[in-house]
Amino acid sequence: MRLATFNVENMFERPIIMNLPTWTDGKAVLEDFSRLNDLIQKEEYSPDDKEEMLKIMRRNNGLLEPFQESKYIWLRVIRGKFIRRPQGGPEEIVANGRNDWIGWFELKTETIREIAIENTGRVIHEVNADVFCVIEVDNRIALKRFNETVIPNIGGEKYDHIMLIDGNDDRGIDVGIMTRQPFEIQSIVSHIDDPDGQNEDHKVFSRDCPEYIIKTPLGNKLLVLINHFKSKGYGLPAVSNSKRKRQAYRVRDICKDRLNQGFEFIAVVGDLNDTPNSDPLQPLLGNELGLTDIMTHDKFTGDARPGTFGNGAASQKLDYILMSPQLANKVLRGEIERRGVWGGEHGTLFPHFPEIKTAKDAASDHASLWVDLEL
Repeated sequence: MRLATFNVENMFERPIIMNLPTWTDGKAVLEDFSRLNDLIQKEEYSPDDKEEMLKIMRRNNGLLEPFQESKYIWLRVIRGKFIRRPQGGPEEIVANGRNDWIGWFELKTETIREIAIENTGRVIHEVNADVFCVIEVDNRIALKRFNETVIPNIGGEKYDHIMLIDGNDDRGIDVGIMTRQPFEIQSIVSHIDDPDGQNEDHKVFSRDCPEYIIKTPLGNKLLVLINHFKSKGYGLPAVSNSKRKRQAYRVRDICKDRLNQGFEFIAVVGDLNDTPNSDPLQPLLGNELGLTDIMTHDKFTGDARPGTFGNGAASQKLDYILMSPQLANKVLRGEIERRGVWGGEHGTLFPHFPEIKTAKDAASDHASLWVDLEL
């Protein structure tokens, strides 16, 4: 069987702020967006809370206008009153807490270019995995439509089973799975509500860490844990590093529990948003569980680029297929599919699909990883 992972960076729509050339370009707005949604969840808004919200909204030009939208963020008010604009005076927040109104801030989206969507399909078609884990998917319906329309349109074979559990990220970037017969999804366990020990009001996983048990034709059971760890893209580095480390500890504990329950074949896959030598990933990549990344396996064929994101530098190794010792012994071969990535300023660092003419045509900034397993 072939197992693969691919960060598709959304399939049909993507927040505009996340579609800028670099994370740095959108960092300040994403931090403002996150802070606003944290503040509005408070039971009571202090004068300082209100002033901070107004300050952020003024910074994002348009949020204080009647239409309540900036270039990148909407303010949605469903019921009650959140803000007042008196004639001749400054705007003021009149809601005194979360129970005074119903609404939220959300990121404005834009449609992804048709050719980029098709190139995402080409990556999936070329990898041709039996079990395909996808990262940063809009939602289950989008994944279902992508499977039913885009993949066949570029000559690929549809998947028989599509599953995605909406996660904790309010930007609409989730993790999902696609499988083909005869590889059946036997059970699903979500960890969307696992608490973050550092903050009782927060959940440990930025998205989720769903567990899927896949039954193979030979009667073996493969346990797949799909992950998308906290990004480095915005927020204080110490805060994001700490969050990823807590996520790594939680995944480690889940794996330990399953190994103790008798599961032999376990794969932790996805975008862990950090490098193998980073401190946050050591709970997973240390020696305690004995997990092996496919890119370090002696049956992996690479392209002399150690990274999986962007230009493929060592500092851009973000995506993983981590295997339990018993599963690593079942590896037949593994490779990286990089042809959906633009590669460098002019797209000349490595081969890509001929349909990719510009950076905006690329399927993703992430390459796909896959492994063949004798299961």
